[in-house]
Amino acid sequence: MQIGPYTIAPNVVLAPMAGVTDKPFRQLCKRLGAGLAASEMTISDPRFWTTRKSIHRMDHAGEPAPISVQIAGTEPAQLAEAARYNVDHGAQIIDINMGCPAKKVCNAWAGSALMRDEALVARILQAVVAAVDVPVTLKIRTGWCAQVRNAPAIARIAQDSGIKALAIHGRTRDQHYIGTAEYDTIAAIKAMLDIPVLANGDVDSPRKAEQVLKHTGADAVMVGRAAQGRPWIFREIAHYLATGQELPPPSLTEVRGILLGHLTDLHAFYGEQQGVRIARKHLAGMPGTARRTRPSARWSTPPRPPMHSCA
Repeated sequence: MQIGPYTIAPNVVLAPMAGVTDKPFRQLCKRLGAGLAASEMTISDPRFWTTRKSIHRMDHAGEPAPISVQIAGTEPAQLAEAARYNVDHGAQIIDINMGCPAKKVCNAWAGSALMRDEALVARILQAVVAAVDVPVTLKIRTGWCAQVRNAPAIARIAQDSGIKALAIHGRTRDQHYIGTAEYDTIAAIKAMLDIPVLANGDVDSPRKAEQVLKHTGADAVMVGRAAQGRPWIFREIAHYLATGQELPPPSLTEVRGILLGHLTDLHAFYGEQQGVRIARKHLAGMPGTARRTRPSARWSTPPRPPMHSCA
């Protein structure tokens, strides 16, 4: 899969997840086979760029190329400035978040709430694409709700605006992460676009990845929650897609080495006190547990009245 000048191989990508895909986890997933790993979403409001959380999220020193940084917000000019700022600080791909379903994000008219205003979507995409000389990608859902599945319209706007790749989660915003992802909408969008399409949602095994790629015709699969506690899923999927054979599970010795290496990296990145707290969240997802981390962010933009209604 090609995104601007970058060849993404293998075509198995880590989904950006706030509170999860920090620098140590991205680097771990890349070492274990992810072809691309986007950062946690970074807020576009410059007032928060100097907070400890934002400084960590914008730290990309030592990451292998291409470095993809996801930005989130609601104002075109502010998002454009955030894109420029992140490129100046190492971003080689800018990803725009229009898929987050979290209530506090959507109440600020960001994330998947933007899909309710297609004119605003166009202004944002055009502003960000014009602001930077690196590829800009977009993450969306199939729509705001079952009655407003307007992802095909957003996809056309994205391609016409100069977006270089489109990731689609196979759920509407009101589904959050419940139910089952559907892939027919992704397949329809792939058939109408010339840019790469990444299929996201419920990709949790090598065989499921193969099924999703065949069903949708997508150029890549994007793995999110299934990578928590199982970061070696990327090499498992890549190997299966390349050979048709399943890799054996990692040995307990290898899992121990991965755990200890990740723990060391977390402590080095955050410091011992914060590293211990953050490590609990990451290591709680390892085999034998079922903990999941929900997206979170800090927002200050007041909500807008809806353009589409699902009432």
